[in-house]
Amino acid sequence: MFRLVLRRFSGSPLLLSARSCRSFSGSPPEMPAALVRSTFLDFFRDQHGHQLVPSSPVRPRGDPSLLFVNAGMNQFKPVFLGTADPRSEMSSYQRVVNTQKCVRAGGKHNDLDDVGRDVYHHTFFEMLGNWSFGDYFKEEACSMAWSLLTMHYGIPADRLYVSYFAGDAASGLPADEETRLIWLEIGVPPGRLLPFGLKENFWEMGHSGPCGPCTEIHYDHVGGRNAAALVNADSPEVVEIWNLVFMQYNREVDHSLLQLPRFSVDTGMGLERLVSVLQGKRSNYDTDLFTPLLHAIHQRSAVRPYGGRTGSADQMKVDTAYRVVADHVRTLSVCIADGVHPGMSGAELVLRRVLRRAVRYCIEVLQAPQGALASLVPTVTHSLGDVYPELHREADRIQDVINENEAHFLSSLQRGSRLIHRTLLRKDYKHGVFFPASVAWSLHRDLGFPLDLVDLVLEERGVQVDREELDRLVAENQKVTSGLQSGDQSRLMLDVLSLADLQRLGVPPTDDGLKYQYRLDKDRYVFPACSATVVALYDGQTLVSEVTEGERCGVVLDQTCFYSEQGGQSQDRGYFTRDGSQDVLYPVEAVILAGGYVVHQVTAAGNLKTGDQVQLHLDQVHRLSCMVNHTATHILNFALRTVLGRWVHQRGSHVSAERLRFDFSVTSSLDVSQLQQIDRCVHDIISANHVVHSQELPLQEARRIKGLRTVDEVYPDPVRVVSVSVAVSELDDETDRETSVELCCGTHLLQTGAIEDLLIVSERQMVKGISRIIAVTGREAKRAREEGHMLSQDVDSLSARLTGSAPSGLDAAQRLAKEVGVLSDAVDNTPIPQWQRRDLQSRLRALQRTSNTTVRKLETREAAVKAQALLEKNGWKNLQVDSVETDSLSILMKTVNQLSAAAPHSHVMLLAHQRHSGKVLCACQVPKDSAALSASDWAAAVCGHLGGGAGGSVLVAKGTGSSGDIAEALRWAEEFARQETQR
Repeated sequence: MFRLVLRRFSGSPLLLSARSCRSFSGSPPEMPAALVRSTFLDFFRDQHGHQLVPSSPVRPRGDPSLLFVNAGMNQFKPVFLGTADPRSEMSSYQRVVNTQKCVRAGGKHNDLDDVGRDVYHHTFFEMLGNWSFGDYFKEEACSMAWSLLTMHYGIPADRLYVSYFAGDAASGLPADEETRLIWLEIGVPPGRLLPFGLKENFWEMGHSGPCGPCTEIHYDHVGGRNAAALVNADSPEVVEIWNLVFMQYNREVDHSLLQLPRFSVDTGMGLERLVSVLQGKRSNYDTDLFTPLLHAIHQRSAVRPYGGRTGSADQMKVDTAYRVVADHVRTLSVCIADGVHPGMSGAELVLRRVLRRAVRYCIEVLQAPQGALASLVPTVTHSLGDVYPELHREADRIQDVINENEAHFLSSLQRGSRLIHRTLLRKDYKHGVFFPASVAWSLHRDLGFPLDLVDLVLEERGVQVDREELDRLVAENQKVTSGLQSGDQSRLMLDVLSLADLQRLGVPPTDDGLKYQYRLDKDRYVFPACSATVVALYDGQTLVSEVTEGERCGVVLDQTCFYSEQGGQSQDRGYFTRDGSQDVLYPVEAVILAGGYVVHQVTAAGNLKTGDQVQLHLDQVHRLSCMVNHTATHILNFALRTVLGRWVHQRGSHVSAERLRFDFSVTSSLDVSQLQQIDRCVHDIISANHVVHSQELPLQEARRIKGLRTVDEVYPDPVRVVSVSVAVSELDDETDRETSVELCCGTHLLQTGAIEDLLIVSERQMVKGISRIIAVTGREAKRAREEGHMLSQDVDSLSARLTGSAPSGLDAAQRLAKEVGVLSDAVDNTPIPQWQRRDLQSRLRALQRTSNTTVRKLETREAAVKAQALLEKNGWKNLQVDSVETDSLSILMKTVNQLSAAAPHSHVMLLAHQRHSGKVLCACQVPKDSAALSASDWAAAVCGHLGGGAGGSVLVAKGTGSSGDIAEALRWAEEFARQETQR
C-alpha cells in the first residue's frame, strides 16, 4: 500500500481533506483579477518559499523553434534540459513562481483565427505557474494546488474534478497510480478522479526531451450535479483550469523513454480562465480583465454596447469585433513593449497580421475612427502595467507604432478595396468565374495586402480567387527576382543611342536629391513625398512615347526619391501611381542609373505615356534597413582599420536590407581575439549614438581629409562625404581625431544608435590576402548572439560528458562521436558571432579527436576479440571465409586486419549482416605474395554476386551487397577463391 510520508508543507499538514475546504454547491467569491494574480504569486512566494521570477519577453530567448513564448515553461527550458549556464542565477532555481506573458498567434499553437468567434480564445494571455526543479514533486504540488484553489480562492470542492494519467500499454507506460493515491488522500472522491490517456494527460516538450504524466484540475460552471462525463469533452460548462506536469522521463530521439535523474514540476493555469471562474462568468471577456477595454471600445465606436453574442446570434459580427479588438490590442501592446514590431517575416509578420485584423474590425465593423486602436493602449497599461512595468515605460512608443502601421494599412486597404471593387464591376465573377489572380498578387506584393484578407473580402461577395494561377504567379515572381539579381535587368539599361536621344532632346539628368532628404522626428525617420513627370519611356530597344498594360519598360522621371543600386547598396523598392488613376499601381522592379538618368523598371499596370504625372511611394522599411546596414558597414570598416592597422583596405562591399558584406585585404583569416576586439569597437561607436554627418565637397578638397577611406572607383565631383561624430566642415588635413570618414553616395542613418547591434557572423578568405565578412545588425544580431550562447552551452555539456567517465561501451562511444558531429554541423551553419564560432569549432575538433580515438580503441578491442574467436574456431588455414556479428564495416575491416596479421599466409574474407539496413558487409585481405587472387577482384566478385559493389587495392578491399542467405554467400565466396588460387 502506498503511504504518504513527506511533510514539507511549510509547517502545516501536507494533506488537505476536501471536507475541510469550502464544499458547498455554490459559486466562489468574486475576486478582481489583480487580486487573483497577486494571491497566486504571494501563496507560493510567501507561504511555500518560491522565488518570484519576472516574466520573460514574448520573443523567445535563443529558441528559434518558437515565434513567441507560448507557455510559462519556455524561459525555463535550459533548466529542464540541463543547459543553463552554471554561473547564471537560473542554474540555482529550485522553487519558482511567476506569471508569464504568452502569445499564441503563430506556429504550432495558433489561436489567431479563433479569437472573436468564441468567448475564451486569446492571442495574448497570462500563464500562472509554479515550478520545482529537483525539489518537491507530486505530493506537494497536488496539495499546494488544492489548498490554493479551495482554501485561498474559495472554490467549492464539489465543483472540481481531477484527471490523471491512465497509462499506455503501447508505450510501456504504467498508470500514474502515485498521483491517483495522492488525490484520494487529499480527499477527492473516487467518482471525481478520472483516468485519461496520452493525449490528455501526458505532456511532452517536443519530439524529444523532458516529459511526463500530468494531472489536470477541471471546474464545473454549473455545479450541484455529477459532471464527470463532461471532463475533457470540449464542453464549455466543464473547463480545465490547472495543469500539473510531472517531468520524470526524457523522450529519446529513438522515441524510447528514460527516467530523468532529477524530477521536476511544471504547472500552468491561465489567468483569464481562472478569473472567469472566480468572478462567476462563462466568458473571459465578461471579467474585469476585459470589461474596461470593451467599455473603452464602445466609447470610440458607433455601434451598440458589447452584448457577448456568438455565432448566428451575433448579427453584423459586432460582438466578434469587440472581442477581436480587445484581445488584439493587448497582444500588440505587450509585443511592441517587448521589441517585436509588425514586419515582414517571422514573429513580426504574425504581429502585422494581428494589427491589420484588429484595424479592419475596428474601422469596418465597429465604425471607430482612425487612431481608436492606439487610443486603447492606456487602458491596457492601466490593467497590466503594474505587473508588467515595461508597458508604462513604452506606452507612447506602442501608440506611435500602432498608429503608424494603422495609417499605412488603411491607405493600402482603401486603395486595395477600390481596386477589388473596380475589378468586380468589370464582369460577374460568381457562378464559377474566378477573381483574377494577377490582381490579388499585386495587392499582396505591392500593398502588403494579406492574401487571406483578399480571400475574406471576396468571400463576403461570394467570389473566389483563381488559386492555381495565384500559385503560378508566386513561383514566377521568385524566378523574376532571381533573374534580376543575376543581371537580367541589363536588357532595359538605356543604350548609347537612347542616351544620345535623351541628350539631343534636351532631357536633363534625373534629379535624385530627394533620396537624401529625410529627417528624424522624435526618433522616427520621415521620408519626403515625391511627385514627378514621365520624361522618357524605354521599351528595351528604343525610346517610345507610350506603353500599354503588361508591357515591360524603363521609366525616366524628371525627379525621384528612389535610390538606384550603386556604391554597393541595394536599390530601393516601392511603386508609383499615375495622377487620375491612383488605384493602378506600377511596382518598381529595379532602379538603374545610366548616364545621369535614373531608370525605373516596371511592368505597366495600365497605359503610361510621356508627360504623365506620377506619385512615388517608397518602401520605407526596406530603405531604413539599408541605411542601418550601410552606416554599419562604415563603422565596421573603421573598426577593422583600428584593430588591424592602417594597411587594411576595402576590396568590395554590398549592402542589402537583410545583411552587409565587406571584402578587405588581410594576410590571413582573423583570429578570435581580433574578432572580439572588432566587436567591442563597433559596439562602443553604436552605443555612443554618434551623429552621422554628410556633406558634398569638391573632390580635391575631400581627398585632403586626414583618415579618409576610399575605394578604387570613379567619384563624382563634388563628392559626398560621410563622417561619424565629426562634422564634415571640421575635417581637414590637420584633424587628429580618429573617426570613420568615407566618400559615399549611399543613404545613411543620422545617428549610429539606430543600428542597435552589429555582429560579424562569417569571415573567411576568398582568395589569398582577401577576406570576406558577412555581418548582421539589430534584431538579427541579437538573435545570433542568443544562438551562440545556446550552442556554447551545448558544447560545454558535451565536453563535460566526454571528459568525464569513460563510455560504457562502443555503442555509447559512437553516440557521443555522432553528437560531436551533429553539434559541429550546427556550429558551422548557424548564424552566431564569428569569434564564438571559431572558439567552438576549435573545442569541437578537440572533442572529435578524443571521441574518434575512443571509438577506434574500442573497435580495435572488439575486433581483437572477434579475430581470436575465429582463430580458435578455424585455426591458421590458408583460406578463411566466415561471418561475424557486427553492424560496423570498420570493425569488420579491423577484424580482417588482425586475422591476416596472425596468419599472414591466409586469404581472409569476412561477411557480416547489417541489421538496421539488411545489407551484407564484406571485407577481405590477401597475402602480399598472392599472385592468383587480388583482394579487389575477390571483393568485387562476391559483392557483385550479392547485388552490390566493392573497391580497394590488391591486398585489401571492402564492399557491400544484399543477400537473404549469408551461408550461401559464404560458400560462393570460398568456392570463388579456391578456383582462382588453384589455377
